[in-house]
Amino acid sequence: MAKFDVYDLEKKKVGELELADAIFAGEVNEHLFYEVVKAKLASDRSGTHAVKNRSLVSGGGKKPWKQKHTGRARQGSTRASQWVGGGKAMGPKPRDYSYDVPKKVRKAALRSALALRNQDGKLVIVQEWKPAAPKSSAAAKVLAKLGAKKALVVDAGANEALAKSVRNLDGSDFLAVEGLNVYDILKHDILVLTADTAKKLEEVLA
Repeated sequence: MAKFDVYDLEKKKVGELELADAIFAGEVNEHLFYEVVKAKLASDRSGTHAVKNRSLVSGGGKKPWKQKHTGRARQGSTRASQWVGGGKAMGPKPRDYSYDVPKKVRKAALRSALALRNQDGKLVIVQEWKPAAPKSSAAAKVLAKLGAKKALVVDAGANEALAKSVRNLDGSDFLAVEGLNVYDILKHDILVLTADTAKKLEEVLA
């Protein structure tokens, strides 16, 4: 079991927390980052790109000129792709780019991301953070004291006051523990967890 310092919001050490080595101090497999981040970015694509083909372009129902004896090339419709204003040949159509990564791979990648932040000294665990009301300026001061001006803060989704306080800060974001993912961990410089959140992640990723 690895031991982690637990701080209050003034970054004064208030205790220690033992967490499983396999979750927070294991081997870092960077290839797993590539796999899960690629899958997330692909799933985020809207895939709504589209163009009109000749069947969707209006007009052009009549043959422009007769087939023979005009000295011009044969044409069947002004909606054909070679005409100005005609339909696009073999253009893009709406599609779904998303695909699933196996659950074991997602869990292993998340363990690697947590281990990476721990190795880099960019994992901060606080005892608790439950503001009485949403206030971004107060949250900014806390993050500054923690040395985490641009951080990903993770706690229970029910902590709405904290979520609203952090989400307006430039470069920082809040995620419910259920939505923690590799992309957001790697995107932010510092990962801030509450003690309860760290224990929950240990249970889920075991």
